[in-house]
Amino acid sequence: MKICIVGAGKLGTKVANALLGGSHSVTVIDKNESTLQNLSSRLDIMTIAGNGKQISILRDIHIASFDFLLACTDRDEKNIVIASFAKKLGCSKVIARVRDPEHVGQADFIRDTMSIDYLVNPDMAITNEIYKYLIEKTTLSNGIFTTEKAAIIEFSVNAMPQLIGLRIHEVRQILPNMLVVSISQNGKIIIPHGDTLVCENNTLYVIGEKDEIISLNSKVRKKGKYNDLEKVVIIGGGKTGLFLAQKLSAFGISTKIVERNLDRCYYLSEHLDDTIVLHGDATDLNLLEEENFDSMNALVTCTGFDEDNLLLALLAKNHGIDNVIAKVSRGIYTDMVSQMGVDMALNPLDITASSILRLIQGRKKILLSEIIQGQAEVIEIVAASHMKLTSMPLSKLHLPDGILIAAIHRNRTLIIPDGNTTIRANDRVIIFCLLSKLTDLEKVINTPDGSSLFR
Repeated sequence: MKICIVGAGKLGTKVANALLGGSHSVTVIDKNESTLQNLSSRLDIMTIAGNGKQISILRDIHIASFDFLLACTDRDEKNIVIASFAKKLGCSKVIARVRDPEHVGQADFIRDTMSIDYLVNPDMAITNEIYKYLIEKTTLSNGIFTTEKAAIIEFSVNAMPQLIGLRIHEVRQILPNMLVVSISQNGKIIIPHGDTLVCENNTLYVIGEKDEIISLNSKVRKKGKYNDLEKVVIIGGGKTGLFLAQKLSAFGISTKIVERNLDRCYYLSEHLDDTIVLHGDATDLNLLEEENFDSMNALVTCTGFDEDNLLLALLAKNHGIDNVIAKVSRGIYTDMVSQMGVDMALNPLDITASSILRLIQGRKKILLSEIIQGQAEVIEIVAASHMKLTSMPLSKLHLPDGILIAAIHRNRTLIIPDGNTTIRANDRVIIFCLLSKLTDLEKVINTPDGSSLFR
């Protein structure tokens, strides 16, 4: 497919890199020539220096021949205008990234009026993942996600203590016909190997035949939703903090926001009902003590600074807060987060890029897509005869770390694969992938001749 990306920032670059893994034709437009030179030196893309709002530029590249345009500059209004212009000029599908809370409240009107196919909002995407985790105490609906004959369950290994201390290959002796496809370890999602050790307090994601998973669910999960959540403190009153406070307070959760910018505090107070807004620095231990933060059920750090978020998450854990969630934008901090014992770490860039890639690939090819704890994704695709995945045992595919073939639907049979399993054409393949490995995933489901599964 032909895809145009307007805006060569972090999101535009990540999406372009991932799309090239699928051998799409990518054109990037940006006003910064040095940024484009750096990008073109690393990626096989066409770059255009200029303002994406200029109709002449869109016409010069023949935007009507493009399958998708993604507008992801640093301004919402500009993204909306660019996407609308491209649509009017004949581009098949257009996507605009928006971040302003006012745009979220009128998203349907913007889409209909401006003829935009999709609006993506990174802060709302993160908010939905945090909310789902806090309210459900799980990142899957009621702990189980199903598709056809397969089901995936999420549960704490503490509910099945006989698994603690075992290697993954040993777990299959206790859970036959099932496969541990992912482990949440101190807030970090990992794709395990056969020798990976299952430790106390790990959260396991196990796939298997639906009836067997439902039976397992009755043994390891309590009925009903997690509803003991009463008090939540949000550090950082930015867009994520605002969206999350709105959803939590609407659910009846006692919510506090700590924000160091006084003008932002006034804004939050005007736009939030039933939420306490505190002006102060959350790294001040005196403030934490005065507000009795030790009594909070959960703390979410979502300031604009990764370092602050990590420090505050560590303080919260040291104060015994049960659920600590951190927003971390830089991948280099991922290992630090896991060592600190944070319950959940979210990267807005990875989540947004995944959403955009699935929109571009379309539901006809991607049969399902579910984000796991904001760090990994489970997708189901239809295998084609010319794909690299087919016609050889999985052990010979040499899949990159962070990608796992979890299950195969073949006709009416569900196969939990091992190294000797071979994928055939028309199989429906369920894949687990870390969001940080999206580019590698595109290469895995690419075809040997360089064409893409998603063409």
